[in-house]
Amino acid sequence: MFFGAIQLGLMAACIVLFVPMGMAGWHLSRNKVLFCSGALFISLAVCIHLIPYFPSFFPQTPSAVSFNQDLTTNSCISIVNDVNFHSNFDGFSWNWDNSSRSLGINDCDFQKLGRVDVSDLLNGSWVVVAGDSQARLFVVSLLDLVLVSDEMENIHEDLFKRHSDYHIVVEEIGLKLDFIWSPYVNNLTDLVINFKLNNTYPDVLVMGSGLWHMLHFTNYSDYGASLQVLKESVVQLLPVFNTDGEDVGPDPGRALHMFWLGMPTLINRLLNTEEKQVKMTREMCSAYDQELYKSKLLKQNGGSFFLLDVKMLSNRCGVDCSLDGMHYNEVVYEASVHVMLNALIIESHQKL
Repeated sequence: MFFGAIQLGLMAACIVLFVPMGMAGWHLSRNKVLFCSGALFISLAVCIHLIPYFPSFFPQTPSAVSFNQDLTTNSCISIVNDVNFHSNFDGFSWNWDNSSRSLGINDCDFQKLGRVDVSDLLNGSWVVVAGDSQARLFVVSLLDLVLVSDEMENIHEDLFKRHSDYHIVVEEIGLKLDFIWSPYVNNLTDLVINFKLNNTYPDVLVMGSGLWHMLHFTNYSDYGASLQVLKESVVQLLPVFNTDGEDVGPDPGRALHMFWLGMPTLINRLLNTEEKQVKMTREMCSAYDQELYKSKLLKQNGGSFFLLDVKMLSNRCGVDCSLDGMHYNEVVYEASVHVMLNALIIESHQKL
């Protein structure tokens, strides 16, 4: 059938090409320009007629709309951490860096989301945040976008119980949020394994660890090895069930959004103990960061976690923004929460 179509196409092409050219040849001596123009026109017409029969020789260009959409999406997700901070009379303020426009990225439309928008985005979701004190401060900023001030005051004491988990359900929007105290990567791996064993999976998972390991073990190679174990556990995190309710493997269609809460910039001279100043040096911080990138846990390196770049955010906020050389003004965690929310909008192709 395919070869028949080709033969008919070639026969039609020969008739269209050679018959007019032969007729024009009789008048070659009278008007060579007319002959050459006619031959060129007819050849182009034949090529156009043959394109459907030889698609592999004439590759189709993707539509401009889909290409531009993909380009914008990929470009926007790559610069969503690009936030600047400014000091003012009220403390600090922040916003996204406008320099992205010079790169031709004009359609990202990052937004500082209000309570209504955040409630709509997280409506009916289960959010799990696991890590150390940095992750706890992240939870505070996230809840501050969902709850009113009176509600925040009521939960503040329970949320800040030292080295403890925290759980809350915001009934109005059906949001369930869990903070899991997990100072070491091994704790995060155990959490992932429990998700798998219990067949319960959050919609949004935020994880981060490293500061405690740096202080108490000060061994970046061991940290890197634990990240590799976590990565292997995460690969099998997404479930799919058959009609009998049995787990039969990963589900590529499941919308589980995973974020890695990066370590902050450490200001050694402001650290509040001598042990921290000795062990948590700039060189050690750099070695730990390298292990994170080498683990390929992050999406930018082919992994599953999108990086919330607290190191860059805290560095841009500056020394005056730090409380003790390790923890920062709430504006840094507020910005990191908005980075996550905007990344969620981009990844899930939602519009507010």
